[in-house]
Amino acid sequence: MGAQLRVYKRRIRSVSATKKITKAMEMIAASRVVKAQRKVAASTPYAQELTRAVTAVGTGSNTKHPLTTEAENPARAAVLLLSSDRGLAGAFNSNAIKAAEQLTERLEREGKQVDTYIVGRRGVAHYNFRERKVTESWTGFTDEPSYADAKKVAAPLIEAIEKDSADGGVDELHIVYTEFVSMMTQTALDARLLPLRLEEVAEEAKPKGELLPLYDFEPSAEDVLDALLPRYVESRIYNALLQSAASKHAATRRAMKSATDNAGELIESLTRLANQARQAEITQEISEIVGGASALADATAGSDK
Repeated sequence: MGAQLRVYKRRIRSVSATKKITKAMEMIAASRVVKAQRKVAASTPYAQELTRAVTAVGTGSNTKHPLTTEAENPARAAVLLLSSDRGLAGAFNSNAIKAAEQLTERLEREGKQVDTYIVGRRGVAHYNFRERKVTESWTGFTDEPSYADAKKVAAPLIEAIEKDSADGGVDELHIVYTEFVSMMTQTALDARLLPLRLEEVAEEAKPKGELLPLYDFEPSAEDVLDALLPRYVESRIYNALLQSAASKHAATRRAMKSATDNAGELIESLTRLANQARQAEITQEISEIVGGASALADATAGSDK
């Protein structure tokens, strides 16, 4: 019984230490997600207005440009997957990776060759383990991405979209990221960044009663679109990075809270088992004492006779 009691106490100490770690990680994630939410809220209006401006330029001109003109027979597409550098976030990474794989399968069924770009060690490790080709990857900044990081990611993608597919370029640019809906809900989704679907943006503006502005172009609409292309891609990727970071912190907070609660329940269960073992040990000791005293009394009575 004594050995069993020591085992329970050792496990209680181990689980208690784990509970302290998960509680600390929960509090850290809670503080980070608030900062990430503020950054998302600050970057979203700029990305939306820039998208509207590009749409207005595209609808107001007949210029063929990678931003607004779809290829007649698209042959190649680029998929940018946003994952995280760290785990302990529940199904955050697996959901994003699953969405990217489903998008890749859909594009391949359409007869397109897919070039995969990945942000985050978890996504890179997943593809490397399965020996899948990764065109380019970036790691080390997923927890707190900056606009400079977005520019670094966008540069090769912009270069690829500006090239002809026959020369190694791509006709479409897709992004897979996790949208931050609330502290309890984060949704992995995919979106086509380029070429921009002008009709969809216009349809989104109709219910709000908005009208797209009209522009006069100087020197030309093509030059304006050339200037807007990198800013549009960078802003959308930056917003997606921030959304993904906020979602990851929220998922980590939720996972660590669940782990802390489970550790508390396990400690309570082990404490009950330890109390039962201690009670059984005390009962056994009392029984041994009573039995010894009874045997001693019987021996004394026998000697008196």
